[in-house]
Amino acid sequence: MEQLIFLIVSGIAIAAALSMVFSRNAVHSALFLLLNLCMLAVHYVLLNAQFIAAAQIVVYAGAIVVLVLFVIMLLGAELGEAIPTWLTPKHGLVAFLGLVLLTVLGSAVSEYIIRGESGTATAAMVAQEGSIELVGIALFTDYVLAFELTSVLLLVGIIGVVVLGGWRQVQHRNQLDS
Repeated sequence: MEQLIFLIVSGIAIAAALSMVFSRNAVHSALFLLLNLCMLAVHYVLLNAQFIAAAQIVVYAGAIVVLVLFVIMLLGAELGEAIPTWLTPKHGLVAFLGLVLLTVLGSAVSEYIIRGESGTATAAMVAQEGSIELVGIALFTDYVLAFELTSVLLLVGIIGVVVLGGWRQVQHRNQLDS
C-alpha cells in the first residue's frame, strides 16, 4: 500500500513539475509549484519525517509560494511577454551555466550522498531526545553556515523585490506622465 501511495504521489509531483516548467501563465506555474511542494511533503511523511514535512508545507508551500505570487502580481508577469526567439547568446550562456550547475550538483550527490557517510542519529537517540531536537542541534551546530547563508539569500530576494517594485512603479508613473 505504501509503495502504491509513493508511486501515485511521485507521478503527481513529476506532472506538476513539468506543468510548472511548460505553463505559459506565470500564476499557473506558481500554483503547480505549490502542488509539487505539497507532494514532496507527502514523500517526507512516507519517510516518517513529519517535522520536515510540516516545515516543507509552512516554509516552502506557504511562504515561498506566496512570495513568488506576490512578485508575479507586483511585476505584472502574469500578462506575459512575447519572446521573439530562444536562440540568443544570453540564453546559450544560461543553458551552459545550468549544465555546469547540474554537473556540480551531480558530483556532490555522487561524492557525499551515494558514497558518503550516514547520519549519526540512531533510533535510540531519536527515542531519547526526539527528532525535532536532533534537527535543531544539527542545524545550529554542523549546518550553521548553510543556515545563515540561506537567511542572507532570502534577504537579498526581499531587497530585490522591493527594488524591482519601486522601479516598476517609477516606470508606470513615467508612462502616465507621457
